[in-house]
Amino acid sequence: MTYGMLAAGSCLLTDVVEQLHEDTKKVNSVERLTRHLNNGTSFTALKSYLTAIRKWAPQEPVIYIDDSDVVKPDGYKFEALGLVRDGSKSTASKTVYEKGYHVTEACVLTKNNHPVSIFSKIHSSKEKNFTSNNDVTFSAMERGAALFGKATFAMDRGYDDNKMFLKLDELQQDYVIRLTAKRKLFFHGKWVPATQLRNQRKGKIKTTLTYKGQKHEACLSHVKVQITASKKDIYLVLVYGITEHPMMLATNKKIKSKEDVVNIALTYFSRWRIEEYFRCKKQMFQFENFRVRKLAAINALNFYITLCMAFLAHMSMKSETHALKAAIMQKADPIKEKVQFSYYRLAKGISGILSYAKEGIRLWFRTKRPSYRQLCLKLTA
Repeated sequence: MTYGMLAAGSCLLTDVVEQLHEDTKKVNSVERLTRHLNNGTSFTALKSYLTAIRKWAPQEPVIYIDDSDVVKPDGYKFEALGLVRDGSKSTASKTVYEKGYHVTEACVLTKNNHPVSIFSKIHSSKEKNFTSNNDVTFSAMERGAALFGKATFAMDRGYDDNKMFLKLDELQQDYVIRLTAKRKLFFHGKWVPATQLRNQRKGKIKTTLTYKGQKHEACLSHVKVQITASKKDIYLVLVYGITEHPMMLATNKKIKSKEDVVNIALTYFSRWRIEEYFRCKKQMFQFENFRVRKLAAINALNFYITLCMAFLAHMSMKSETHALKAAIMQKADPIKEKVQFSYYRLAKGISGILSYAKEGIRLWFRTKRPSYRQLCLKLTA
């Protein structure tokens, strides 16, 4: 599966089978792969994958959690197909809903600051045993805590929920979460709107931050407050000069200097990497173009795409003089010499190299098949 996806640049099973160059008919190979996908994600494979990822990440890493969508507007036979907000068509003034699935992803940055997934689940409110989106998010948090012991979770405004803060406190994890305008904070013995604190202060710490691909001169400020009914001390970090209204970031990380304030802002603004991860996943492997119908098979297919993305992360960690990486980059024929996110050109280069393999994976890996695939009659004396 991973070979076929990397070679084809697609998760469509017919495209995958085409790259395998098997002797059997294409329809039979597609049927075989579908049958295996219907068994769901292998626990052993997932455990092995997470063990590898743990070695690639630094101690106490940053984990980004975000939601995306998989839209299937013309689908009608997919299992538990629900309605989701189509992020590609929705705007600030208009929300477009289409048939599809929610995707909850948790990514960790490797030692060279490239994102790799530790949790990825496609789910729908139409599922029989579905409880809530929060429970899926909590599962991602629990996996991150179990895998690394201590991490910093960075999340956007959609996660400004008391349940999220309480769950992270329960898991004894650090966090940097952007607040909405509706948030109230406990300050000087009373609950006040976060916007009131924002408007009363001015940024005194100057720094440069990258937002949506552009560098901005920003001013930062911070104030100690309390949040939720537990009234635990946290810091409200305010970012002025980037958006129309100053950004409000809530964090339970300790702040002892100006550098600590800047690092908290940098942690949040590096969220763009998980958004780029989603975009690469959809573009380079045609993530929304799958045809398998069972939800277990869809999640298994998603796991194989995650393995492909992890392989790109693995290659990105190699030095620029590494022979294989240099050959891949040369085949990709990039326009720009250097980029911050190298997954696109790595995927393109690998696909170009594997296009020369006319025997598929048969020269490296032989598929185990039963000796007799049909009923045989054996005559004895």
